[in-house]
Amino acid sequence: MEGESEKPSPTFNLKLDPEAAGELVKRGSTLLLLDVPQFTLMGIDTQMFSVGPIFKGIKMIPPGPHFVYYSSSDKDGSEFSPIIGFFIVSNPAEVIVRKWHQQEERLVKLSEDEEKRYGEAVTNLEFDRQLGPYPLEHYGEWKRLSNYLSKETIERIEPIGGDISVACETELVDSCPKTTMEKRLTEQLKHSKFSARSKPIEKHKRRGCYYTTVPNTIKQKGISGEELTSMNLDKTQLLETILMKNFGGQEDLILGELQFAFIAFLMGQSLEAFLQWKALVSLLFSCIQAPLHTRSQLFTKFIKVIYYQIKHGFHKDRGEPIGLKKGTSVFLEESWLSDDIFLRRLCKEYFSLILEATVVDGDLLSWTRKLRDLLETTLGWDFRNSTADDIYGEDDEFAPVVEDMMEE
Repeated sequence: MEGESEKPSPTFNLKLDPEAAGELVKRGSTLLLLDVPQFTLMGIDTQMFSVGPIFKGIKMIPPGPHFVYYSSSDKDGSEFSPIIGFFIVSNPAEVIVRKWHQQEERLVKLSEDEEKRYGEAVTNLEFDRQLGPYPLEHYGEWKRLSNYLSKETIERIEPIGGDISVACETELVDSCPKTTMEKRLTEQLKHSKFSARSKPIEKHKRRGCYYTTVPNTIKQKGISGEELTSMNLDKTQLLETILMKNFGGQEDLILGELQFAFIAFLMGQSLEAFLQWKALVSLLFSCIQAPLHTRSQLFTKFIKVIYYQIKHGFHKDRGEPIGLKKGTSVFLEESWLSDDIFLRRLCKEYFSLILEATVVDGDLLSWTRKLRDLLETTLGWDFRNSTADDIYGEDDEFAPVVEDMMEE
């Protein structure tokens, strides 16, 4: 956030008139981060920075949900531990305080009395020159990635203690992923610069996030093989069951979980989050009746969510590598450009369904075309000339499930 001098990072310089700045100070919240070591990589939402010698946090944070994440470094800032991230929901003029725990190398909460005392100090502007303003020029992009994310969704999903980190997901990392892309992702998480000093963040065992369970395939007793095959080819019924059972029929809540998982994966480098994002995307893209008849509005919103996630994740102007003492965005790794990943296959089937339908919602059609064009121009995927053999490979977990009618 700040370099070796006491001048704020250029990314944090905002040209605001005094009245606008004053309003942001009044309405915005402050994240006070005490004793964070120099060279620690610190991020909020889509931007990450290297901590300077006088850094004490971020001010003028807009109200609403945000994701804070960081990676501790060695003394000279050349090696980094796995990222730890947590969500906050800020209220106008609120002060949120975290303090660096030297032994555990992570940020911890303070007691209510301590937080109140530091809050009063922030209100009295005692820390003002040590606080960098929130990078408002990137706020619009963050809003598009989190517009369905609510306090209730965060509280329902986040792990006990709130910290999300691949370092707490050893069972997932050590297991054998099913796809080539997941193997690449696992290797990146285990051997990237963020994991170079892979040591446990917490000594005690704890479970991860409380994500909604989404089965890959539908298995149901008492129905014919033909019916079972139909349910796996079109997962509309499974979607309806999950919506009613887990979300009370509220469509926006499943989109909120989708955004939670994407943010925790992309910014927090959580493998568990990636697997949940993949499961939800796969469920929705595997529906046939829902987008055309019963849930057109949900699918229009879903396609918008995916559009902005991919647009941000694969932004071509990547800037300088993380670790330099100036701002940089967080992006998806190059392995996502592989032609064999699940997303391409699912999108191919979905695009054919929507773009060839005789009757389809106008907004859904428009956003589907935008998503197809984005994938074709950004990733170079060709959805118009691919054959079925190009889409599904051997042992593809997303290939259609056909029940053997000869089995008892």
